[in-house]
Amino acid sequence: MNCIVIDDEEMARVVLEKLISNNKELNLVAAFPNGMQAIKFLNQNTIDLIFLDIHMPDFSGFDFIQTLKSPPKIILTTSDRNFAIDAFEYECIVDYLTKPLSQERFDKAVRKAQLFNPDKKTSQAAVQANSSDPETELYVNIDRRLIKIEYSGILFVESKGDYIQINTEKKNFTVHSTIKKIKDKLPPELFVQVHRSYIINVKKIVDIEDNSVLIEKTVIPVSRTNRDELINRLNLL
Repeated sequence: MNCIVIDDEEMARVVLEKLISNNKELNLVAAFPNGMQAIKFLNQNTIDLIFLDIHMPDFSGFDFIQTLKSPPKIILTTSDRNFAIDAFEYECIVDYLTKPLSQERFDKAVRKAQLFNPDKKTSQAAVQANSSDPETELYVNIDRRLIKIEYSGILFVESKGDYIQINTEKKNFTVHSTIKKIKDKLPPELFVQVHRSYIINVKKIVDIEDNSVLIEKTVIPVSRTNRDELINRLNLL
């Protein structure tokens, strides 16, 4: 994959150039200290992947993405963990790397980029499901802190207007997001949407009766349109 680097720090560009040179799947075409220079380059050239810093003077990484009509695949590189959830609002973003960068984590992000297809809006969950090293958790932004939630501990997710509530075995988390966005991030082999407002962990089902499913002590409605998908996911005798 032909790639470019955008980072205002010279040392960060040097580190990325070294990591790229150690990965046989990548070909570094150019490196830029700011987004404006990169935009001029992209107006005349096509590349497959961008390694993009978030915090740059006058023109942030997110500002840069919003200027592109058809952005290529993008891997964010930053020292700030606070924007991980916001980052995946963008279909073109493949991964979020925090500095200092290691070769192992860098190569993992490149493998994700190879599988990722933004034209088909491939979800992050689908990329992870097909990866040889799938993720087992997600992070949610609660009061500017990133809280790790293990997939296996999630009971169900409920939509509440502009928010969703992630119900786990230990605690519930309310996040500003939509049911569609969280569905795209959850592994499809473990979770199924049973209602426009509910996604459940099929491993946590206690029983199913008529148009409802019991998860621990919570009765969750199952819509007529989603019932067949739910039944197809069960190991029936």
